[in-house]
Amino acid sequence: MKIGLIRRRFASSGGAELYVQRLVGGLLARGHQPHLFAQNWESIEEGVEFHHVLSTGARATQAVSFAEAAKRELARHRLDCVLSLERTFKQDVYRAGDGVHRIWLERRGEFAPWWKKPFVGVGGFHRNMLELERRAFDVQNTAAVIVNSQMVRSDIARCFSYPDERIHLIRNGVETARFCGLDRGKARERLGIRTDQFLIAFVGSGWERKGLGFLINALQVGRLDKAVRLIVAGKGKAPRNSSVGTIFTGPIKEVEQVYAAADLFVTLPIYEPSANVVSEALAAGLPIITTLHNGASELLDEGRTGSVVADPRDALDVARKIRYWMDRGGAAGRAECDVAALDIRRNIDETVALLEKLSIERTRGF
Repeated sequence: MKIGLIRRRFASSGGAELYVQRLVGGLLARGHQPHLFAQNWESIEEGVEFHHVLSTGARATQAVSFAEAAKRELARHRLDCVLSLERTFKQDVYRAGDGVHRIWLERRGEFAPWWKKPFVGVGGFHRNMLELERRAFDVQNTAAVIVNSQMVRSDIARCFSYPDERIHLIRNGVETARFCGLDRGKARERLGIRTDQFLIAFVGSGWERKGLGFLINALQVGRLDKAVRLIVAGKGKAPRNSSVGTIFTGPIKEVEQVYAAADLFVTLPIYEPSANVVSEALAAGLPIITTLHNGASELLDEGRTGSVVADPRDALDVARKIRYWMDRGGAAGRAECDVAALDIRRNIDETVALLEKLSIERTRGF
């Protein structure tokens, strides 16, 4: 089958782009012909047809420009099924990996300082994103939607009248083997962590959205900043209240070494459809603290594999949960979880199966 995949641009560290690369490999392995529609992409795999889709204009209009150009380019080709990872005008399947923009704006408004609240969601960019989203969640334009958490499914139901039976939950997957069975001692030695120190890991870029400031505040309010070490891997602007002992590694290729060295993983996003870092940390054997605003919190067994906080601004609650895992010995006190369910191969198998099913239905006129 000829399968169209839409993603606007490639970024070497982007989760959605890595997902597309793995999906392409899965399609090729099953004898399908992937067609990639993008503005730019690096390292096109052999067997993939690349279609250049140019978007122009200022930031506010680029997403609309890309959607229009993608629609024109798609019309020039006969494809069996089209999967879009962008909010575009017409596709068989829309993967809502970025969640619901309207909910994201609500969360931003809720957590913004009082003087920023009136400006959240204002401007042409957000207006255009909301209109693209409305069209993507129109059953006349999209035959099926993939979500990566029940949270996003609920968000769609709250904001749109899209049929629930056409929404398919396919959870994210990671390369679990990369994070399993690593040498903790060597990883800690490499990062300069003593054997008797309790290490909390925070991984990811966009620190404000992912709650690094909430974590640092909780450590200070709970008077834990002297009892633990914090390592932050990724790109962002360090909060002003950062402790002197915090290790900022910057972007790191061998991020699995950070997980291997840690005792506890914490991420406190204000809105995250389903953070891959949670799956990575689970595969590495770490207990996790995250928020209800993270769809990946659904993977946790409260008190056994992790803890979920209702409000990341509640520093005392976050500190209590950190103390709980410190008392249990961090990773040593965490229950086992089903690592196979976290693997990327399961995700690819389920996604390809859905595309094949929809392609057959289209051929039969269903």
